[in-house]
Amino acid sequence: MSKMRIAGRQRLSGAVKVQGAKNSALPILAAAVLTKGESVIYNCPALSDVEASLQILRWLGCRAERSGNTVLVSCDGIDRFDIPDALMRKTRSSIVFLGAVLAARGRAKLSFPGGCEIGLRPIDIHLRALKKLGAVIKERHGFLDCRAPHGLVGAEIALPFPSVGATEDIMLAACTASGTTTVINAAREPEISDLADYLNNCGAKIYGAGEGVIVIDGVESLGCCEHAVIPDRIVAATLISCAAITGSEITLQGVIHSHLGAVVSAFEDAGCVFSSHENELRVSAPQRLQAMKIVRTMPYPGFPTDAQAPLLAASTVADGTTVFIENIFENRYRHTAELVRMGAEIKTEGKFAVVEGVSRLYGASVEAGDLRGAAALIAAGLSAEGTTEVGGVRYLERGYEDFELVLTSLGADIKKL
Repeated sequence: MSKMRIAGRQRLSGAVKVQGAKNSALPILAAAVLTKGESVIYNCPALSDVEASLQILRWLGCRAERSGNTVLVSCDGIDRFDIPDALMRKTRSSIVFLGAVLAARGRAKLSFPGGCEIGLRPIDIHLRALKKLGAVIKERHGFLDCRAPHGLVGAEIALPFPSVGATEDIMLAACTASGTTTVINAAREPEISDLADYLNNCGAKIYGAGEGVIVIDGVESLGCCEHAVIPDRIVAATLISCAAITGSEITLQGVIHSHLGAVVSAFEDAGCVFSSHENELRVSAPQRLQAMKIVRTMPYPGFPTDAQAPLLAASTVADGTTVFIENIFENRYRHTAELVRMGAEIKTEGKFAVVEGVSRLYGASVEAGDLRGAAALIAAGLSAEGTTEVGGVRYLERGYEDFELVLTSLGADIKKL
């Protein structure tokens, strides 16, 4: 198993381009199942989760090729509706293939998805929504067998929670259904808008993406298009955390400022100063951060749950007490025990984490248990006294493209072993 070895107490400086968003690329690749012709997806990050989606496409009979950060996908040859358990377990986002394959083939058979164990992420919201669109679903021995015997038909669907995955599955299933589908309490994340932009460029009629209500007028078929994946706001937040915890000044290139509003606000409370110009964002951190008082994770446009772990790592060396309230997933503090091994003072209870800032962290051998926790431990290692070894790099590679090379380009002393 790979590890990251980090020599701490080094300042970062320079500029770096932020990779394409994993959480946009995955549903867009699933959406290609619905299209005719060859789509060209630019800014598609080289991640293990993305590779898992490409493997699913190839299994289904599609052609999926990568050249650098450009992916070419043609699903004209799709001839299957089933996805093996081994492929489904590679990534949680594989569930978005449910709506896409069902719409394209009239049937989808797949197992429950895998991914990081950060708490319950029930797919019952997905299943109830697809049933409203006319799907008949049987669950047996961990497999879902979904059919649309009379085709999918538009419906009004009110989500009990603005689930990103459920919103995506509904959009994929509904864009070629007959009639109109209205999604109430839809997720508003930028990745939803990016998926809608791709689908609309292929000929779909989706209105209101990025708002609480999305309307989808079904069309007979979708063509192909060229599309650039938006920059990854969580990677940007992680890099800001790395700058903040080391008292550094760096510039992020290729970002969309509006996607980072809640993140920037939290770091401004900690004493960081931001300046922006076009698609660049410059962050300058003080020698010691101030406590951020209370940080609540919320659906977009609130503070993103995926950015909680790196921000919490930064708060471990802030002056004062920061309280985190995790409102999205109930098991997202697994990284805190490893931070405590590095000298952090953290107490957790349920959805709360109380962080008392310390003067410094100390290098240790730690193990990541999920994607964002891995990023948090690397950020902590950059600040720590001595050398830190972070295990569980396989989690990091699910969402961060060549992260050690990115940090090295900013002056970090980090090596993948």
